[in-house]
Amino acid sequence: MAEAEEDCHSDNAVRAGDDGENESPAETDLQAQLQRFRAQWMFELAPGGSSSSLEPRPYRAMRGSSLRAADIKGKQELAKEEKARELFLKAVEEEQNGALYEAIKFYRRAMQLVPDIEFKITYTRSPDGDGVGNSYVEDTDDDSKMADLLSCFQQQLMFQESALKLCQPELESSQTHISALPMEVLMYIFRWVVSSDLDLRSLEQLSQVCRGFYICARDPEIWRLACLKVWGRSCIKLVPYTSWREMFLERPRVRFDGVYISKTTYIRQGEQSLDGFYRAWHQVEYYRYIRFFPDGHVMMLTTPEEPQSIVPRLRTRNTRTDAILLGHYRLSQDTDNQTKVFAVITKKKEEKPLDYKYRYFRRVPVQEADQNFHVGLQLCSNGHQRFNKLIWIHHSCHITYKSTGETAVTAFEIDKMYTPLLFARVRSYTAFSERPL
Repeated sequence: MAEAEEDCHSDNAVRAGDDGENESPAETDLQAQLQRFRAQWMFELAPGGSSSSLEPRPYRAMRGSSLRAADIKGKQELAKEEKARELFLKAVEEEQNGALYEAIKFYRRAMQLVPDIEFKITYTRSPDGDGVGNSYVEDTDDDSKMADLLSCFQQQLMFQESALKLCQPELESSQTHISALPMEVLMYIFRWVVSSDLDLRSLEQLSQVCRGFYICARDPEIWRLACLKVWGRSCIKLVPYTSWREMFLERPRVRFDGVYISKTTYIRQGEQSLDGFYRAWHQVEYYRYIRFFPDGHVMMLTTPEEPQSIVPRLRTRNTRTDAILLGHYRLSQDTDNQTKVFAVITKKKEEKPLDYKYRYFRRVPVQEADQNFHVGLQLCSNGHQRFNKLIWIHHSCHITYKSTGETAVTAFEIDKMYTPLLFARVRSYTAFSERPL
């Protein structure tokens, strides 16, 4: 029996060897693939089996290197696109500022990195709109976070473990820090910063120091007092604004941190020469300056002198400049939502000393009169700045004679000689005042 089985196995082996010799290389490769598939299938059926462990080590190394190369390439593409986005936004900013040559260079560098970078940026405003004041920045969540920054800072101060303080010293010091002052004293300091000149710009700069100062600078009482000083009893109601600060920033008003200036130029015919051969023509230039104060006072000056020499003299009402006109103004808002400024100004009175030399001589009495100028202006906004333009709508002279009480009115025609007044901010006007808000 054993010999018979051995003969059968030997015959099968010889027969299989003869068949293997007769098989083609394609059939041999197919058999090898089939054997590998069966082995992989059996291993996957076993518990804890994995197909990845059946792969040879060279194949696994090649796959790992290809994945790492793809990851590095993807990071390089993202970095290149981010760099192109920064260059493109920088080019847009330069173009808005008028630097077209610099903008072209940034556009070219951005499109060399990513040719279609223009279509990969999300704009907050449509580029087809008006080009003035449009900002082409990407949509982010920072705007929503900045919308309620005040409440965010207040919550952060409330959840502090230590005692509630508006600000804390960055470095340890033996001296008393400003955070040790009571809230009432801090608010009084902030009112001194605003002062009676309504220097709200300095208040905004002070709010950038820390979170506590930001909260103090947003105190509603400070902004309410500022609104009352500008509009008086007409701003008792807060509607339609949501806060006093929004009312002060959005409601039309004249500005106090500078001067409204207009320049007028015209050609005047001169006298003819003695021989009658030619006639001279003169180019005349002069300026009008109007300076407003928060307490309702206004100054006006017409002079050919340049702003560099006149503007420093208009810092206070106690100026010694000759020919300056002083008066009061008020704001008026019509039904068409146009804000107008009406002012009544008069020349500063000068007390003349008594001349005792001719006190015994009989002189012809001079009829005394008071001369007032009535001015009407329309408040507008021009460009990025707000409330920086005044347009003439009325100008007249009222002369009242003291002896008879009669008044003569002379109205001037508003023509091309009355050029609009544009606002020029003066940093020295926002200096520390003598009185708090």
